[in-house]
Amino acid sequence: MIIFPAIDIKDGKCVRLLKGDFNKITSYDKSPVDQADVFFKSGFKDIHIVDLDGALLGEAKNSEIIKEIIKKVKSRIQIGGGIRNIDNINSWLEAGVDKVVMGTAAVENIGLLKSACEKFKNKIAIALDIRDGLIALSGWTKQTNISALDFIKEIENFGVSRIIYTDINKDGTKKGPNIKDTIELSSKVKIPLVISGGVSSIDDIKKIKSLNNSNIEGVIVGKSIYDGDIKINDLVKLI
Repeated sequence: MIIFPAIDIKDGKCVRLLKGDFNKITSYDKSPVDQADVFFKSGFKDIHIVDLDGALLGEAKNSEIIKEIIKKVKSRIQIGGGIRNIDNINSWLEAGVDKVVMGTAAVENIGLLKSACEKFKNKIAIALDIRDGLIALSGWTKQTNISALDFIKEIENFGVSRIIYTDINKDGTKKGPNIKDTIELSSKVKIPLVISGGVSSIDDIKKIKSLNNSNIEGVIVGKSIYDGDIKINDLVKLI
């Protein structure tokens, strides 16, 4: 199972949101570059990065910082936020990222998603941000009536490499991830899922790992690391 420590970037800083609310934001002292270096030197082979400004505005706003991270660390980087077209995807892959994460653009333009998957084999991931079973878009500010399962079934044969499943109601709360719904969804689809949102302790990670569910590819951990609830040294032992 892959453990992805997360770096969310807004206005050039490491931040975490509470339930996707940009009015409930916590900033942290370490710069995104320094934080990525800590993760890499601790032994994490993968890092999950989101350009929150990009997610809101529909275009990359922290690309220089992210490119500096790519140059400095040797971890595999997956990047999301503001990726809306083929040129965006191509430029990130040329910069050296491992996976490009599409969110809003993938849901609003299924043709674009299909083209991207065909052009960039095994390089396209999808971030599905779910509120009460339905997909939210544009940095979680736009609620749809599209069910996660219906959407995944529609794109299941495109060649999407993984789906990052975030329960918005859990994200940033440190009240435990929505394991039940993620497991239920994983049993109905073929694309590997990554659990995101609400991880509160090392026990949450151990529980997910103990499931031995071949369709749960990994878990993303953010706020609990930054707040000290999960020690990096303990977490890296579970890789």
